[in-house]
Amino acid sequence: MKIRRIGAAGAIVATGALVLSACSTPEGSEIEEDTSVSIGWNQSFYSQNNLTDTGNATANANILYLTNAQFNYYDGDLNVAQNEDFGSYEVTSEDPFTVSYTVNEGVTWSDGAPVDAYDVFLYWAANNDRWDNVAPEYDPETGEITNQDAIDAGVYFSSTTPAANLISGMPEISDDGRTVTFEYDEPRSDWEVSIQPSPVAAHALVGVALEVEDAQEAKERLYDAFANDVTEDLSAISAAWNTGFDFTSLPDDERLYLSSGAYVMTDFVEGQYLTVTARDDYEWGPTPQVEAITVRYNEDPLASATALQNGEVDLISPQASVDLVATLEGMDGVEFEGTSEGTYEHVDVVFNNGGPFDPATYGGDEETARLVRQAFLLSVPRTEIMEKLIQPIQPDAVLRNSHNLVPDAPNYEEVVSSNGSDLFSEDDQANRDAAADLLAEAGVETPIDVRFLYGEGNVRRENQYELISNSASEVGFNVIDEGDVDWGPRLAQSNTYDASLFGWQSTSTFALNGQANFITDGNNNFGGFSSETMDAYWDELSTNTDPEVETELLIQIETELNEAGFSVPIFQHPGVMAWRDVLGGTSTIPLSPTIFWNYWEWDISAEDSIEAPGADAETE
Repeated sequence: MKIRRIGAAGAIVATGALVLSACSTPEGSEIEEDTSVSIGWNQSFYSQNNLTDTGNATANANILYLTNAQFNYYDGDLNVAQNEDFGSYEVTSEDPFTVSYTVNEGVTWSDGAPVDAYDVFLYWAANNDRWDNVAPEYDPETGEITNQDAIDAGVYFSSTTPAANLISGMPEISDDGRTVTFEYDEPRSDWEVSIQPSPVAAHALVGVALEVEDAQEAKERLYDAFANDVTEDLSAISAAWNTGFDFTSLPDDERLYLSSGAYVMTDFVEGQYLTVTARDDYEWGPTPQVEAITVRYNEDPLASATALQNGEVDLISPQASVDLVATLEGMDGVEFEGTSEGTYEHVDVVFNNGGPFDPATYGGDEETARLVRQAFLLSVPRTEIMEKLIQPIQPDAVLRNSHNLVPDAPNYEEVVSSNGSDLFSEDDQANRDAAADLLAEAGVETPIDVRFLYGEGNVRRENQYELISNSASEVGFNVIDEGDVDWGPRLAQSNTYDASLFGWQSTSTFALNGQANFITDGNNNFGGFSSETMDAYWDELSTNTDPEVETELLIQIETELNEAGFSVPIFQHPGVMAWRDVLGGTSTIPLSPTIFWNYWEWDISAEDSIEAPGADAETE
C-alpha cells in the first residue's frame, strides 16, 4: 500500500512475522431506511483511481473505502483484519514465495459483473513497470506534458509499487476466474497489504479503453494484452488508466464509478458534496446501518464547526486549532475529542527540475546543490511553527525528527539519535545562521528564487508559508508563493515548483510504508531523488523480519536523506474529531481512512438524519 497525501506519517512499527490475521469480518446490522450521515471534509474527491501518481490522495481514498471491497482492512487496534466474506489469501509456497488470492463467488460490481481474479491481476499489472516504454516529459515553465504524442502512442501506467515489481512472472488465473497466484522473485515482509482488487473494474477499464462491451471478453482481452505484450491495446488501456477515471462531478458513464463495496456513488456536485447510497445486494463485508453518506467539502475548519452546530453535517475531523477547540467547547448537542493522527507535516525539495536545488543549475556540481538544499531546509522555522500553530492546541507536541517513525514509536529515539537529524537544532536563529554559512560555502549568488507549493485555502498551511517565507528571506532565499487549491495533482508536475509543504498519511503499519517516497522513480518521490545506496537499503528492508536490523536500516536511510537535503519533517498532526450527539459509533484510527474506517458501526435514526442529496437514486 501507498502513503497517501494529506494525511499521516511514516510507519508506526513493523509487524515482522509473515502470518495471516485470524480476525474475521464483524457482524453488521440491517440498513435502516431513510437514514443518512453527513461528513465534513477539507478536499473534494477527484479520481476513482487512487493508484495513479495524481490520484493517490486521502480525499479519494475515503470515498473508495466506502465503495470498494478489499481482502482486509485495519481494525481499531491497527490489526490487519481479513474480510473473509469477500475472499481469502494464503501463502502457498515459501520458496519461491507464492501467494494466492481468491474472490468469493457472488461478489459483484454495481453493474452486476463479477469481481474476480482479473480485478486483482489488474492491481498488480498496472503497478508493475515492465510494460512502460515511455515516460512523460514536462515543460519547465507550464508543467504541461511536452511529449504527449509519444505517450499516446506508447505504454505508460502512472502507477508503480515496489511489491508489484518484485513479481516479474505472469500470474496464473484459475479456470473459474476467481483465483490469481503471484510468485515473488524474493519474499516481501509487507506482502499481506501489498495487493488488493483494483479500484477501477478490469472490465470497465477495457470497456472504456477498447470499447469492449461484454465483461468476460473485456477481462480476457486485458489479460491477453499484458501476457502477450499487445502494445496497441496496452497503450489505450494505460491512457484510460491514467486519466480516464478522473472526474469532479457525477459522470454520465457509470463504468467510471462502479462499486464493489457497501455503497455506490449516486450524486456528486463539483466542489460541494458527494453522496453514496447503500447497495441492496451487498453481503460480502461489514453491513452498514446507514442508508446514505454525504461528504461535504470545506477547507475552513471553523466553517466546518459552524456546519456541525447548524445541523448541516454530523461528523467532522478538520485541521485542529485553538479557535476550533474553543468553538466546539461552546456547542450544545456536539461531542468532540482529541485524536492521535498519523499525519506528519514536512517540506520537500525538487532535485531534477533545473531549479535552485538541481545540480544541473550549477554545471552538474552535486556538492553545491546539496549545500543549497540543506540551507533552505535549515531556514524552515520549525520551532516557531510549533510554538505558534501546534503547541497552543497540543502543549506536549514535539518536533518530529524522523522521516519514517512517529515520535512515540518504540525505536524512534534510537533512530533519531543517529540519523543525522541533529543538523536541525531547535533554535531557529542558529539554524538560519548555519544556513547562511552553507550558502557562503557554496559560493552562490543570493537571493535564490524558490517556487513554493502548498495548499491554498488551508489556513494552517497558509500561516506556515508566511513563517517559512519570512525566515528563508533572512538567509538569502526569495520564496515565491505557489499556493494552489489543486496542489495535490501538481505534486507530480515538479517542473512547476521547487519546494512543497504537505503531509503524508500512512496506509499501513509496516516500515515499508514509506518506500515509494524515497526510492528511485518511486510513485511518491516527486522531487526526483535518486540513490543506488538508498534503493539498496529499501531492497534489504523489504525482506527483513529482524527488528534490530530494521532499526539499523532506518538509521542508514534517514542519515542519507538528511545528508542529501531531501526534506525536513516538522510536526505530527494534532487532531480533533467532533460529531452531533445523535450519531453513534464514531471512531478513528491514525491510518487512512481515519474517521471512515468503521462506517458500518455508524448509527443514527431517520428522525435525526440530515437529508442526503441523491440518496433516493436507484442502486443495484
